[in-house]
Amino acid sequence: MVYRYLALGDSLTVGIGALFGSGFVPLYQKRLEYHLRSAVLVSNQGINGLTSQRLLSMVKYNQYLRNLIVHADIITISIGGNDLIQAARSTRWNLSSPLFTQTLDVCEHNMKEILSQIQSLKKDSSYFIRLVGLYNPLPKNEAAYHWVKQYNDFLTSRDSHNIATAQLLYAFQGRERELLFFDRVHPSSKGYRVIESQLDRTGYAPLLQLEKPYTLRKKKK
Repeated sequence: MVYRYLALGDSLTVGIGALFGSGFVPLYQKRLEYHLRSAVLVSNQGINGLTSQRLLSMVKYNQYLRNLIVHADIITISIGGNDLIQAARSTRWNLSSPLFTQTLDVCEHNMKEILSQIQSLKKDSSYFIRLVGLYNPLPKNEAAYHWVKQYNDFLTSRDSHNIATAQLLYAFQGRERELLFFDRVHPSSKGYRVIESQLDRTGYAPLLQLEKPYTLRKKKK
């Protein structure tokens, strides 16, 4: 059997900041092939600068993308970071502005609609969606931390039998110097390996009913 993996999202899905072939999508493809013991075909539809509103529009109206969704067994979604960045720029990085609350509400609404659209296109439950949580590119800014945490908590609230969230906030916290690229926004190659590792921790159900990989690797006493 050949599985189809559809990667949706922003520059993280594209792999900006990583050496060729070392973004999280190709890394996760290899991990999927290892656990599913089958070939995995990837369609990377990542777009630099993509916002949640634009992704929602694509999922609703782009027939080519909708067809990819129908046939996908695995879907990853990385979105939300550009919503935060755009709001920050429009307020000249005044992250205590009420605009951030409004931006968060819009971003959460868009993600709900994206997931609803995807689920309406799927005819059975033999697929899974993995949401890529956000890390905080501004670790010294308390407002940015709370924005990211609230959004990640929202993503986790969407978890179900075939949806799970890869947690990045605490995986990156305190390690930004080694896990972020020179632009201090995108992950480095090492950062993308952390993202892939966090995706791995979400498991592979319902395609594969396994314990979480890190449990499987424990040595027997």
